Amino acid sequence: MKQPTYYQPEIGKREGERLACDLCIYGATAAGVTAAIAGKREGLRVVLLGNSDTIGGMTTGGLGYTDFGDKKIVGGLSREFYRRLGAHYGENEEWTFEPSAALKVLSAMLREAGIAPIPFQFLKSVEVVDGTIRSIRMESGLQVDAAFFIDATYEGDLLAKAGVDYTVGREGNAAYGELMNGVQIREHHQFVLPVSPWRREGDPSSGVLPGIATEPVAPQGSGDRKVQAYNFRMCLTQRADRIPFAKPEGYEPERYELLARYLRAGWRDLFVKFDAIRGGKTDTNNHGAFSTDFIGASHDYPEAGYARREAIFQAHVEYQRGLFWFYANDERVPAEVRREMSRWGLAADEFPDSAHWPHQLYVREARRMVSDYVVTEFDCRGYRCAEDAVGYGAYGMDSHNCQRMIREGRVLNEGDVQVWMRKPYPISYRAVIPKRGSVGNLFVPVCLSASHIAYGSARMEPVFMVLGESCAVAAALCLRHRLSSHDLGYGLLKPALQKARQALDLGGEGLPSSDCGGDACFPSPEWVGEEEEAGELAASK
Repeated sequence: MKQPTYYQPEIGKREGERLACDLCIYGATAAGVTAAIAGKREGLRVVLLGNSDTIGGMTTGGLGYTDFGDKKIVGGLSREFYRRLGAHYGENEEWTFEPSAALKVLSAMLREAGIAPIPFQFLKSVEVVDGTIRSIRMESGLQVDAAFFIDATYEGDLLAKAGVDYTVGREGNAAYGELMNGVQIREHHQFVLPVSPWRREGDPSSGVLPGIATEPVAPQGSGDRKVQAYNFRMCLTQRADRIPFAKPEGYEPERYELLARYLRAGWRDLFVKFDAIRGGKTDTNNHGAFSTDFIGASHDYPEAGYARREAIFQAHVEYQRGLFWFYANDERVPAEVRREMSRWGLAADEFPDSAHWPHQLYVREARRMVSDYVVTEFDCRGYRCAEDAVGYGAYGMDSHNCQRMIREGRVLNEGDVQVWMRKPYPISYRAVIPKRGSVGNLFVPVCLSASHIAYGSARMEPVFMVLGESCAVAAALCLRHRLSSHDLGYGLLKPALQKARQALDLGGEGLPSSDCGGDACFPSPEWVGEEEEAGELAASK
């Protein structure tokens, strides 16, 4: 049985092979799959390249408890996907599903479209001539020539190699006049009980425990290149055929000493995010101050080479394997917690090709394109409204923690922000294409142009799927009318998107009814305290 792996360069060799197409999509995420199907429905010759032999990214990789904020923003192929999932379970729609069911549905949609993804492809180089991508070359030796390209990766590798402007990390609030960007020390997923950061409790001379930064924390709202924490969304079960949590070969007891102390102090809310999905299984996500998020371990990932990313991927696997083994077996864990965790295990009928472990690391944020329109907190709060919508965001402004720090002799987490959204907001067409004067035949539905905190709202799988379809429709129009992406008028694009049943007019007839879901859809306690700040933001516009 294969172990979970990100980079497998020895597979997928295609030395000397050259393909020509209308639309090449790099990244077989759910956004990439949706874009490929949309492109084929528009009559384009499509090539879909994936990093592995499993399509769907996080949608098939464990994120079965869908974050959407407001269902009425989900139209087109994205809505079709959730309705097909519903049919799989005998319902009208399904939004909390098994990873294997999502894979089955997306695979069927690709087969029906006549698209065979090309797996195990990693980008090596990009040929750009006079602002146009002519071809891309893979490490496998494959070359693809295309009229238009879509970067549907979570990392933004194609946009970077094409020379498109991008950023990594968090802008300071001053960059766009925001309130929630940059360094943020807040109450969510925070140590609510005091815990010593030192190897010997109370003794600074003994050094710090693993994963705790020692440098001074920058002022609130200041920018840096730190990236919010990644994790694996675990599909767990209490069924009799569950796979028990195994002790990793490199288990490091000290890595979990901070958690042991936190449990000893009385914290017990570790089972809160064992969200139920179909099949007697869960989508288990991060919750609390010390959980499945590997805080501080993701900062190098966005711009790292493939071999380095593989090392980071494996470090996350070992961290989370160790975490669950710790909970179920380590004697530092209270007996009642060990008993409860021992009732859980990996679902035996999920991820059979990767030792029942999710194949996709949850890369919550990597590169973000910087284009002529940058989605910011002003958009999310409704103080600015793009008139060229290719999709909508509706989830709360949501960032996971970026670092673990020391303040006044105790441990704190920094970077988590959760701010409720009042209503959906449009995502501009200009936010999914590079700046005018840059590459004119590239679309970017995943690593779109947004500030860190606004991206925290937009970065939801249904939104990525919506944007992927919109980008493919735009590419078809550009090809048909011999236009660059920058010269495509919205008067031409909007009717085509409406024909595809994208949800652009949220007051129109026939659109799905509003229905909230996910954590950040609901008012958070901090929203009340931010009313005054929100007023300041509006006044500064």
